[in-house]
Amino acid sequence: MNVINLDSELKEAAYQEVEASRNTVEKDPYRLKHHIMPPVGLLNDPNGFIQWKGIYHLFYQWMPFKTGHGAKFWGHYTSRDLVNWEHEPIALAPSEWYEKNGCYSGSAIEAFDKLHLFYTGNVKDENGERETYQCLAVSEDGIHFDKKGVVAELPDGYTAHFRDPKVWEHEGKWYMVAGAQTKEMAGRAALLVSENLYNWELLGDAAGSNTEQLDEFGYMWECPDLFRLNGKDVLIVSPQGLEPEGNLYQNVYQSGYFVGELDYKTAKLNHGEFTELDRGFDFYAPQTTVDEKGRRLLIAWMSVPDQDEDKHPTIANKWIHTMTFPRKLSIKGENLLQEPVEELKALRKNEQVLEMVKITNEEVQKRETEGAVYEMILDQIKVEDSFKLSIKKNAELHYSRRDQLFTLTRISYADGHPESRKCHLAELTKLQVFVDTSSIEVFINDGEEVFTARMFPDAEEKSSVFSSEGETVFHLKKWDL
Repeated sequence: MNVINLDSELKEAAYQEVEASRNTVEKDPYRLKHHIMPPVGLLNDPNGFIQWKGIYHLFYQWMPFKTGHGAKFWGHYTSRDLVNWEHEPIALAPSEWYEKNGCYSGSAIEAFDKLHLFYTGNVKDENGERETYQCLAVSEDGIHFDKKGVVAELPDGYTAHFRDPKVWEHEGKWYMVAGAQTKEMAGRAALLVSENLYNWELLGDAAGSNTEQLDEFGYMWECPDLFRLNGKDVLIVSPQGLEPEGNLYQNVYQSGYFVGELDYKTAKLNHGEFTELDRGFDFYAPQTTVDEKGRRLLIAWMSVPDQDEDKHPTIANKWIHTMTFPRKLSIKGENLLQEPVEELKALRKNEQVLEMVKITNEEVQKRETEGAVYEMILDQIKVEDSFKLSIKKNAELHYSRRDQLFTLTRISYADGHPESRKCHLAELTKLQVFVDTSSIEVFINDGEEVFTARMFPDAEEKSSVFSSEGETVFHLKKWDL
């Protein structure tokens, strides 16, 4: 079979799977109302996030034929407002020799008035040995993509775990950061350079495990993203192989960032400490872009690989996983702040306002705050001792002023027991909570800390219960979405 026919056949088989499963998927009460999901099958990493000619494009890793991983496609959504997303034709199918076991993650740039997708071609030979290729596809309309083939092969010194290219322009040259693993099993962020987007040269490792600046820090660094924000260079990366330390690194794999300064001549990022981006259960492989308003936007996969993926209740309805809401990044000192994008305010309806709510050594259930899908803001919070908000009998937000600790607890979808994620928090002044049918995103103190998680409450459950030890005072606004 020739490649053009194989490409068409793979896409057609995926479309047929979407149609055949549509009723099963859409009847699931856990389908989200306002988040990006696969039309069927499995969604994972966000790819190629860009605003091009006024339209936001978000591609994603997609396995349409099952709710497990495999030879991934690039699915494709577009939006004019970051709120309403339209599913587009499949961008990439694994039809060529250099990608036959998956069109893996990558990024998008605008160059020469065209949209360029860089991605990793995954290949496994008959013995199961992996090969990896960095590939390019180009589009004139943002919908149909012409594959240009391999533009970078595996450099010396690395295993075939070399992937997820993120490309940008700096002073007339193109740069690529790729997630990598050395032959000594150290995770790295490799930096490459090109004059023309088609021929790439390795400059070195910008950062990584077992380098001058870091001790042992993971055996593989996935999905790197390097960008400049407010005069500083930021490297976002998802390291695999970190051991838990106290409240840190509690998920199977992590996502976080380093702030520093990239020396393009030496290819080294002089950086500070690693900080986790999100303290919740479900956040991985974030990717950023700059939009036409000059904002640095971030979106992430609302899950973590190898973390009870096979136990999600949506599998019964032939789909799994979702994306986070888009977030705007800013930097304060050495810390990244994440706030929900302004556009989400367009979803608000049925506003409820409660001024000067005071709770003292009691538990209070308020009818005005009940809901299925909503946004809630608690502002001007003053906690004397501790404060708790219980949502749909499935998730709890708890702040202890005495311990300076914020905790998200949920009922595990894997075993039905409570499980928690925590972070140090000196003071709680503001909570912004987005609840969808099966997700929660919590922004603390205007994005100083963020907790993201899937949750699977009873479909009819809408309660929210407030409780306090000592006195807690706050203003509250709530909107249905």
